[in-house]
Amino acid sequence: MTTSAIRQLRAANAVFELLEYVYLEHGGTRVAAESLGIPEHAVIKTLVLETPDKKPLIMLMHGDREVSLKQLARILNVKCVTPCDPATAERHTGYQVGGTSPFGLKKPMPIHVEKSLLDLPEIYINAGRRGLLFKITPAVLSLLKPTPVEAATPSA
Repeated sequence: MTTSAIRQLRAANAVFELLEYVYLEHGGTRVAAESLGIPEHAVIKTLVLETPDKKPLIMLMHGDREVSLKQLARILNVKCVTPCDPATAERHTGYQVGGTSPFGLKKPMPIHVEKSLLDLPEIYINAGRRGLLFKITPAVLSLLKPTPVEAATPSA
């Protein structure tokens, strides 16, 4: 099966490896990391958020960290940032929640990346369907022209 994300990386001649694991509903990055024997810190969440005027944006975050929505709102100079509900997120991205990739999005939208994940030697990020990750270097994210930000907070 090919996804929009895989097509975008192939079209860009990006170097990537596809890794499959058994997707578990609400298992998140922990299940992916445990299944593949990789650090959860290197498994990247693709979060679909929106501003008060309902403008969507993507935030890429370490699997073992949360996004400080207050900090991100300050960085973006908006009153608040909230997660999109699953139906809205799917409408914006073209991907099922749990399989959202920042690559091959249905609609272009601003992409923000936690600055520290750019320093990792390799990252694992959704490839466009549940249970499928790309293994890439952070340099591949340059295809997205992301804005580096510092909005991480430890997971609860």
